[in-house]
Amino acid sequence: MPNESQELLYANGIDGETGGYSFPPATEEELAEVVRGQRAPENLRDLRIRRRLSQAGLLGTKDGVDPTRIEEAGWGVIFSQDADPAIKEALTDLIDLRKTQAGAFFRCYDGEQGLKAGESKTDFLARFGMGPGPADPDKVPYYLLLVGSPETIPYRFQSQLDVQYAVGRIHFNTLQEYANYARSVADSERGAVQLPRRATFFGVANADDPATQLSSTEMIGKLHARFQGEWSDWELNSLIEGAATKTNLESLLGGQDAPAFLFTASHGMGFKAGNAKQMAHQGALICAEWPGPRKWAGRGQIPEAHYFAAEHLASDANLLGMIAFFYACFGAGTPLIDEFAQGLPGIMPGNLAPFPFVAALPKRMLSLPRGGALAVVGHVERTWPSSFRWREAGTQLLVYEDMLTRLRAGNPIGYAVERINERYAELSTVLNDALQPGQDNEQMDAGTLARWWMANNDARGYAIVGDPAVRLPVDSESGQDKARPTIQPVEIAGRPVPDAPQTETPRTGEMPASGEQAGGDSDVFVSFSPLPHVPEDFARQHPELYAAWVEHITAGYKNNDQIFQRVLDAFMRSHNITLAMYVVLFIVGISFFVTALILALFMDSVIPAAAFGGLSVLSFIAYFLSRPTQAVEENLQFITWLGIIYNSYWTRLAWTFDAEGSQENLEKATNAAIEQLNALIDKHAAASGRRPGQGAS
Repeated sequence: MPNESQELLYANGIDGETGGYSFPPATEEELAEVVRGQRAPENLRDLRIRRRLSQAGLLGTKDGVDPTRIEEAGWGVIFSQDADPAIKEALTDLIDLRKTQAGAFFRCYDGEQGLKAGESKTDFLARFGMGPGPADPDKVPYYLLLVGSPETIPYRFQSQLDVQYAVGRIHFNTLQEYANYARSVADSERGAVQLPRRATFFGVANADDPATQLSSTEMIGKLHARFQGEWSDWELNSLIEGAATKTNLESLLGGQDAPAFLFTASHGMGFKAGNAKQMAHQGALICAEWPGPRKWAGRGQIPEAHYFAAEHLASDANLLGMIAFFYACFGAGTPLIDEFAQGLPGIMPGNLAPFPFVAALPKRMLSLPRGGALAVVGHVERTWPSSFRWREAGTQLLVYEDMLTRLRAGNPIGYAVERINERYAELSTVLNDALQPGQDNEQMDAGTLARWWMANNDARGYAIVGDPAVRLPVDSESGQDKARPTIQPVEIAGRPVPDAPQTETPRTGEMPASGEQAGGDSDVFVSFSPLPHVPEDFARQHPELYAAWVEHITAGYKNNDQIFQRVLDAFMRSHNITLAMYVVLFIVGISFFVTALILALFMDSVIPAAAFGGLSVLSFIAYFLSRPTQAVEENLQFITWLGIIYNSYWTRLAWTFDAEGSQENLEKATNAAIEQLNALIDKHAAASGRRPGQGAS
């Protein structure tokens, strides 16, 4: 129990299941004890170099290279070595654009040149002649786009690479989403998009919640006030406290009201590993509708009416050209392991998620079919108030002010956030030096140590979802609003995109599984299994019918599992009996042989020995002629085929959401399943007929 004089430190983030803080408030002393037990970062050498370069005024690139110009700094894209080549093809618009802009300093790291499984940042750069130090575009470009999930290209690789390079990441569920994003960037960079000069600051301040009240007043309020007079050629809007509602956020992310730049500060939704909502709602932005921790205490799960998630973004939304900054826990993604909470009171060690993933909201924003945002800067892990407030010095907004100033000047987002990387390098080196043996860190002020640690973790966790080389495509002169343009439909594998936008975001209760194939007529590879397409407004207009549909599909899958398990049990029962009989036959043969051997050695008469020897031979002949292992192999094949037929049938039913064509689709699915089962029976009969000792009927 902390003393009254001990200040409690709050991280942003609310547990969506319980309604409490996802990271319990801790005292400075509690955090300091954890910090003293941590080891130095493995990229400490790079951080020290980065800090020295920053102190010398050298930012990112080697001397003589302008980091704001792609034709000098270069641009590269990094795939994992086993990445699907179709993803690269879907990004053709973006890759062709950057190849033209970067010229000789363009690089594409794919195939054998791609990132190897388990390869570190140091080893990857070494393959191309680069060690620690400023970026040298002759060897490796300054702007680097990672393409792939955090499973194949880890967040640790990204954060370490980001110390000296401008790094972003994209990872989508479908090829169509990759193509949509590539088209959005290409149109914006080629001058087809000229947005009004409008920026909006959105700051939630929930009641009885120190974290959001601080970020609303000290971050959002002061940033808006700081630039209100200076940016006379821009329209700067501020929605704070009671105005920071979900309805207003929907308007900002829904159409013509969408600004060129959006800065939000709020709690991010957090869910424990395995929760059905985690994939779709982790990092969703909690709005003013949530009454705060005290009033919500004991009420359990936070309803969707209190936060904005990916699926709340309308399918016809147009965010073409937008760049956004989310100050919220898990706003950009979630790592596998909770590296910063080990050893804290009230925190159980373990994984944050079944696997690391990019947050659904920025993915959805970037891949909208009418036109997506260009980049979202957010946090992988938790955010901490010390990122903008220092106990001894008060509010510290320089890194955010510098980011906004650089974006306004037309600089790429990867260069604009360099001050955050510099801050991380400074904090990490100072913190590590303070913890070295001989520094008497046991006597250090616990508050200072805790705040260094929080600020270090916060600066390390920021990441760009999107191409780090994108810029704000704003009109050169302020004036009347112009209609936001849309991108032309992108063709994938010879198939034009339907006029009606498709919803690809996983919905509540659905957990995508890796490595599945798209359904229907599409044979496009996707990273996750396809999800049933539900009309965008159906769940809102008919909540009871939608809930009944979800229950029906869920029950169908459960019944499918039960039916398949019963068939499998029946199949395996006869299979196991047959296998047991073969084992008995083999044992009998061995017994006859041993008996014949004993009789031959100890009895004068050879007749009994010959009889048992003959029986032994007959047993072995029957065993080997029946070839039981072949039967086992065939049975396993048939079991696998049977499972595929059952799962295909129910997947087709799950995709049926057309009232007019549902009966026809049901008949087609049933007839296809019957046809496949008949074919499987014929195969089984043919295989049985080929085995020795079986008839051909």
